Amino acid sequence: MNMRKLMMVLALAFTVSLVHAQNNGSTYQTALGVKMYPGAISVKHFTQKGRALEGLGYISNDGFRLTGLYELHFPIAGAEGLQWYVGGGGHIGVWSDNWKSRYPNRADGIAIGVDGVLGLDYKIKGAPLNLSFDWQPSFNFIGYNYFEGGWGGLAIRYTF
Repeated sequence: MNMRKLMMVLALAFTVSLVHAQNNGSTYQTALGVKMYPGAISVKHFTQKGRALEGLGYISNDGFRLTGLYELHFPIAGAEGLQWYVGGGGHIGVWSDNWKSRYPNRADGIAIGVDGVLGLDYKIKGAPLNLSFDWQPSFNFIGYNYFEGGWGGLAIRYTF
């Protein structure tokens, strides 16, 4: 994702937050931001206490991938705003012609698979910000079959 698109997304998130009340406590219901590997737009929404849905959209020169995760969150005693989480979900991706030409025997243009996630989530008290750090292993079973253990990373989100 280029810097211009990132700035547009962050400006949109800020504008939406002006319409909604800011969440400056140590919990939040919805957050929108970016995840720093491999570079994704991230939205997380709690459907009930301790249960969240997270959507990730990755775009690169090699194609795009959409991921949906269901996460179970558990507070860490003595650390207000800090939780650990675990969950799973799935992804669908489409490879570009550029990627297919580099790996001609690996891809037919589509990737569908399952994902797991394990991480830490922190809501900064007194600020409408959420940080998370996680590991998101995945396995493709339609398209090029492979295990990918390198997904995940640092997310910075604006809460509202």
